Amino acid sequence: MQLQSILLQSAPGGGSMNIIFLGGMILVMWLFMIRPQAKKAKQQKQFINNLQKGDKIVTIAGIHGVINKVNEDNTLSLETSPGSYLKIEKSAISMEWSASMNKPVAEK
Repeated sequence: MQLQSILLQSAPGGGSMNIIFLGGMILVMWLFMIRPQAKKAKQQKQFINNLQKGDKIVTIAGIHGVINKVNEDNTLSLETSPGSYLKIEKSAISMEWSASMNKPVAEK
């Protein structure tokens, strides 16, 4: 009976420690999850807004091509081979794959 009453009693200052712990967990979640995703979304939006005619890109489906025309309605014309064009959404462009394709090859 005495052990049970000791376990049910809260430690002094336990409420403030719970609030500090909860605040710390929220801070860690923001630093490691929310902030990087927002930063990446901002970079993706900037990448899409800076697309120009002649840029080499890769879509999220893996289609490689060169931008032939950038339209105002969030689409663009992609030349996949000479004389072959596709109309795709700007949101279908992979920033990571396009950047790795345009990266210069390191010299030995």
